[in-house]
Amino acid sequence: MGPQIEAARPSDAADVLALLSQSRLPLDGLEQHLGTTLVARQEGRIVGSAALELYEGGALLRSVAVAVDQQGCGLGHELTNAAIRLAQHLQAPAIYLLTTTAEGFFPKFGFEHIARDDVPVGVRASVEFTSACPSSATVMRKSL
Repeated sequence: MGPQIEAARPSDAADVLALLSQSRLPLDGLEQHLGTTLVARQEGRIVGSAALELYEGGALLRSVAVAVDQQGCGLGHELTNAAIRLAQHLQAPAIYLLTTTAEGFFPKFGFEHIARDDVPVGVRASVEFTSACPSSATVMRKSL
């Protein structure tokens, strides 16, 4: 049986942060958004994550990561789709993201490249936009 995607628990914080560290993704601010973080769990081990941060004007998708031994099996797609469904359920008008390595991955889900200035002020005030990601990161949006 493959990994099960579910809401993160408070006790998952250290394991999610370790996965993000191994994936070389920003850690700052994630613990404040654990309530809207999804994890992929297999045999009790966290093998994937995707998190949403909710702001006025939209949601920020971050921390999409898959353990090395699980890559190539579609888990990143499943996590991204689950995060999109969560954003829809939470009635976010759009989802934004920053990436330095996955510009080719997210268009499959309807994300398009946009200018930083096209991101709502509330989302731009996030840790991801203000300090965790470089200003050279690609900015993308999916309207919901």
